[in-house]
Amino acid sequence: MDWEPVRYRYATSLRWTGEHKGDLSCEGKPTLKVACPPEWGGHAGIWSPEDLFVGSLEVCTLTTFLFLLDKLRGRISSYESSAAGTAQMVDHDFVFKDIVIEVKVVVPTAADSEKAERVFSEIGKLCLITKSVNCEVGVRPEIAVG
Repeated sequence: MDWEPVRYRYATSLRWTGEHKGDLSCEGKPTLKVACPPEWGGHAGIWSPEDLFVGSLEVCTLTTFLFLLDKLRGRISSYESSAAGTAQMVDHDFVFKDIVIEVKVVVPTAADSEKAERVFSEIGKLCLITKSVNCEVGVRPEIAVG
């Protein structure tokens, strides 16, 4: 019996709107204004590929966390995070060297805290975006019961 792996396709469209800017769209979703960042001759106040890259890792961390916590029947009261990526020259190439995601989670019980800790210990191996990038991604959770 042949086994066909599951495949999902994600598609976007980009339309140049002048200067170093464009509109990024995806069927059924709001359009994003995108541009080069100011340090590369682009525009302030508009999402850049670098912003979206860092943000995609942060969002994937959240969604993977929620998916896995649901599997354990864990609960949270709140979740907030911030992410920062460092881009620098490495072996004559400008690349993202690392991305750090700092997460603050409040859970209702000590049992939920244990489940959240368990999820965070596995999240780097299971987050699709994290597994797909070529730089170190660190997740630093802070879990509080309250």
